[in-house]
Amino acid sequence: MRHLHTRTTRKARRSAVGALAAALLCAAGLAVPKAAAAPVAPALDDGLARTPPMGFNNWNSTHCRAEFDEAMVKGIADIFVDKGLKDAGYEYVNLDDCWALPSRDANGQLVPDPVRFPGGIKALADYVHAKGLKLGIYTSAGTKTCNSAGFPGALGHEYSDAQQFADWGVDYLKYDNCNNQGVDARLRYTTMRDALRAASRKTGRPIVYSICEWGENKPWEWASDVGQLWRTTGDISDNWGSMLSILKRNLPLAPYAGPGRWNDPDMLEVGNGGMTDTEYRSHFSMWAIMAAPLLIGSDLRSASEETFEILGNREVIAVDQDPLGRQGAVISSEGGRRVVAKEMRDGSRAVALFNESGTARRITTTADAVGLPAADGYTLRDLWQHRSLNTAGTISATVPAHGTVLLRAWADPKWAQHPPAVELGLEGSPMVEAGRTATLTSTVTDLGRTTARRVSVTLTGPEGWTVRATSPTTSPALPTGRTLRTEWAVTAPEGTPTGSYDVVLRATHHSPTGARVDSALPLTASVVATPPSGTSRLGDLPWLSAANGWGPVERGTSNGESAAGDGRPITVGGVVYDDGLGVHAQSTVEYYTGGACETVTADVGVDDEEDAGGTVTFEIWTDDTRAASTGLLTNAMPAQPITADVTGAQVVRLVVTDGGDGIDSDHGDWAGARVSC
Repeated sequence: MRHLHTRTTRKARRSAVGALAAALLCAAGLAVPKAAAAPVAPALDDGLARTPPMGFNNWNSTHCRAEFDEAMVKGIADIFVDKGLKDAGYEYVNLDDCWALPSRDANGQLVPDPVRFPGGIKALADYVHAKGLKLGIYTSAGTKTCNSAGFPGALGHEYSDAQQFADWGVDYLKYDNCNNQGVDARLRYTTMRDALRAASRKTGRPIVYSICEWGENKPWEWASDVGQLWRTTGDISDNWGSMLSILKRNLPLAPYAGPGRWNDPDMLEVGNGGMTDTEYRSHFSMWAIMAAPLLIGSDLRSASEETFEILGNREVIAVDQDPLGRQGAVISSEGGRRVVAKEMRDGSRAVALFNESGTARRITTTADAVGLPAADGYTLRDLWQHRSLNTAGTISATVPAHGTVLLRAWADPKWAQHPPAVELGLEGSPMVEAGRTATLTSTVTDLGRTTARRVSVTLTGPEGWTVRATSPTTSPALPTGRTLRTEWAVTAPEGTPTGSYDVVLRATHHSPTGARVDSALPLTASVVATPPSGTSRLGDLPWLSAANGWGPVERGTSNGESAAGDGRPITVGGVVYDDGLGVHAQSTVEYYTGGACETVTADVGVDDEEDAGGTVTFEIWTDDTRAASTGLLTNAMPAQPITADVTGAQVVRLVVTDGGDGIDSDHGDWAGARVSC
């Protein structure tokens, strides 16, 4: 898909029957059919992309702006070499849309934009090849590409365009889906496959073929003998909600992936600024365990060292690039906590403990559950902390909000040479009312086969806060399965504004041989205030957290576009509302109610600013229980009332999901949302 915010146009091109069928299944509480476990068709026998392609694509950082040019592309190639990314496995430097002139020449040939690429594509390919790298290019399986400027697509020009690409020295083609004139998808993409093969026979240059038809025609079911990778979703955006929605759609497709045939959940957003570093590590971890292509989407010329640290983590990259070619499968999923495991060629398992929720959560599994054989002990390798520990079989961690703990585990006769693994945790949700003391309980649990010795724990809060232990903070020894519990009295000063504040739980322990291990669990403490007595507009109250699939959550207006404050009056089915929340699926807005409220009400629906498409479900959650749900709502429906009994709930969550068909056009309104306390 072209990577503009084309919420309505993409759905307009979808099969209405297919989308509606999936939507009705979701509304009825039935599962949309998932990937079958039966063997898929063999991949092309051409030796290409035996592991997921790694490289760079400019679109997420530049779109069609002027900074996308020859100098940028050469600069990225230089950085790949200078920063060690080439040695880490990054290989392709790919051009996206807007590299050509809007018109072909008199002979029907594509013409590179002489302003952007004064040396032409062949010279650029030569430069990239001289660095030991490869060059990729873009076009669309239509009469024009997706950009509104109307650059020429390859429909009807497949053989001549493929020959041009091969003659220029192109190594990778991303083939998009815009302006396709309704031509059958398999026919369009197979024609270009044949054209690329013909061009490769003439030049001896193989070209990796990336099918970018957005998953509309289920390419995972038919494209393994057409291209080496296929998009499974619409475009990613640089925010948590978008990444999460795409992740959820790609995870069930694991049976279709393998060497030379990869599910592609779109390019990386790491480093573009719309997510936190914790969220970017989750993004990178989950793409790696899904054996997804790793195509950097940020401008590395201005990237932070943290961005390079994430993108250059070779232990995580090794999970993605494992030659066995398995895509990680979901082992368990409950309450926003997922365990995903991936079989590795050496018999080990990569294990992701993924927390989609807005608060820290304990996520646990076992060596047996992820497919490891019975053994006396196991080695756990933390791929972000870069250290090895032993476990008796439990694989567990308290994972920060929107975080991922990525591990590699194996049955290891030498497990005893590593210190025991310990798990840090905090019981309950750390919520504090300013000026009042809250009691929190930390835990340090020995998961190892050996005893953790000389265990100590500390909890630190923001400057000016009082944090005092009211029970022991040390233990001389913790045998397997034993826990050190420590109670803490935590006070935020009177007048501390409501909001989120960083606290850190730290622990130190030693192995039986004296090796010291330091652990840290970054957490968020929320300074909260109970809503006032009576009925309040939720749009006027402070929230604990807010996540949105496109742009920020808006107060009193629709979601609008991607910028804050660009919404319009909330309007559903022609009815205008003067207050509420404007969101975009996937969205979660959390409020502290402190057990003092009884009812939440709203009128909900897809905002009229989406004149086509839009399929969402509204849910109200009390703590970890779903208290109310609308079922599937579409753009054609008027606002629907929703009411939930929230009596006794500490936290109320307003959730909007995407109806099971992606997040395009999914602008949802919590119109007139009220809480009674």
